[in-house]
Parts: sequence; structure tokens; C-alpha cells
Amino acid sequence: METRELTCIGCPLGCAVMVTLENGQVINVTGNTCKRGEDYARKEVTHPTRIVTSTVRVCGGSAPMVSVKTRSDIPKGKIFDCVHALKGVTVPAPVHIGDVVAADVAGTGVDVIATKDVC
Repeated sequence: METRELTCIGCPLGCAVMVTLENGQVINVTGNTCKRGEDYARKEVTHPTRIVTSTVRVCGGSAPMVSVKTRSDIPKGKIFDCVHALKGVTVPAPVHIGDVVAADVAGTGVDVIATKDVC
């Protein structure tokens, strides 16, 4: 049996959550004060994911870069692939919040979107 201690990021409380695993399967979660804590802990130890934030170049805009993020979380193991894929991306101005700047980044099925306007 294996145990892992996590700090939950599901809500502002930051509970210390203990997850007990057996043969890679979660058999018990303790320390959480809400359902989100249990859901977070189960997902974090079996299939961790993250939202990725970065910047990409803007051509002809009022700013040389625009902030971007993945539309949803991607597998943790794909973070560096995602960032590497964004390194070569340049978008033409104007850019609007929510515009897709990279579709299906790193084969994750998740788009990268702009998080601010650049005229």
C-alpha cells in the first residue's frame, strides 16, 4: 500500500489530503473538507493535469506579445510539448480574448486561446 500527501487546490482552504493507493487504484481519501478535495486528490494521483499559461508573438500589434492559456487542462506530461509548440507561434493583430492561437496543441485536443486583446 502507498500513501501520498497533497495540498488540495480545489478551493481556497488548501486542505492537507492523504490518498491511499493499492496497485495504482485509490482506495481512500482523507483530510478533505469538501467534495472538490476528494475529486482533486483522486485525479492528481491517477491522471494529473494542468492549465498552461504562456505568451505568443503578435505581428503588427500594439504589443509584441499576447498572453495565452490552454482552454482546459492538459495531461501534466504534455506541458513541455505544449510550451515548445507555442514557441514558434506568431499571430497577426488584432487579437481578441478567446481567439484560438493554436488548435489541438501538442495533440492534446485542447486549444490555446488569447487571454487579452491586442490591437
